[in-house]
Amino acid sequence: MLTLNCEDLSPVQLQNYLQYAIAPRPICFASTIDADGHINLSPFSFFNMFSTNPPMCIFSPARRVRDNTTKHTLENVLQVKECVINIVDYAMVQQTSLASTEYGKGVNEFEKAGFSMLESHLVKPPRVAEAPVQLECVVKEVIALGDQHGAGNLVLAEIKLIHIKEEILDADGKIDQAKIDLVARLGGDWYCRVTPESLFKVAKPLTTLGIGVDALPVSVRNSKVLTGNDLGMLGNIEQLPNADEIDAMRWNTAVKDILDATIGDANNRERELHELAKIWLNLGKVNDALKVVLL
Repeated sequence: MLTLNCEDLSPVQLQNYLQYAIAPRPICFASTIDADGHINLSPFSFFNMFSTNPPMCIFSPARRVRDNTTKHTLENVLQVKECVINIVDYAMVQQTSLASTEYGKGVNEFEKAGFSMLESHLVKPPRVAEAPVQLECVVKEVIALGDQHGAGNLVLAEIKLIHIKEEILDADGKIDQAKIDLVARLGGDWYCRVTPESLFKVAKPLTTLGIGVDALPVSVRNSKVLTGNDLGMLGNIEQLPNADEIDAMRWNTAVKDILDATIGDANNRERELHELAKIWLNLGKVNDALKVVLL
């Protein structure tokens, strides 16, 4: 394993390693305004949601690694403590990238990138009409993390209004994760797109407490077939099945075929049972899979 001491790396080297490793990162497409009314629009991938009560987002317009200069967004929120965080979807990602161009102060990136300005309800900066979700925010605090090349400036933005395009809502009026078509930043020029094909669900840990991987037999924990993800699913079961439940699984057709075909062959029997359990785990049949590996 490569081990790096941050103190031995330049800011450029650090940025490269960290932006490739800490990813994907959601994109804050921030519209701001200065005291003279000049509008700025710029994307930041040092961004996330950090609280729901109060509803808070934080993004960081860091000092430029190249020359230690600050960005217009930072200057603007220090003058006018308001912003709009526009969520970026795939249909606008190329224009969003264009808006990151270092145009001179006073140049309106809405116009340069071809976006439509939509008047906000509570704050001065306009919204990006094309964005699927627009968050009107009041800047509560700006925290400088340093004064050297690459130092971040945490903008604590409290969300006051949420605007959502109706076409990304489901029948219950909630955002449909498969419809919003989000994109995120990786390292270098890389982005990723959240498509229906790339989505998957992970069951939340049981509030009643799962048994944990350590409760599984050693043979299961050391399986040559089951992965760490598989063990994590098995460990999220509330309790181990009893002996009668496990024994009843012998009469399942797929299980019985394996047992009959591997009489006297313990190694292949375990492997085939674990392979069957893996198939069932992929189908969401976690309880049945657990009974199979406990046979």
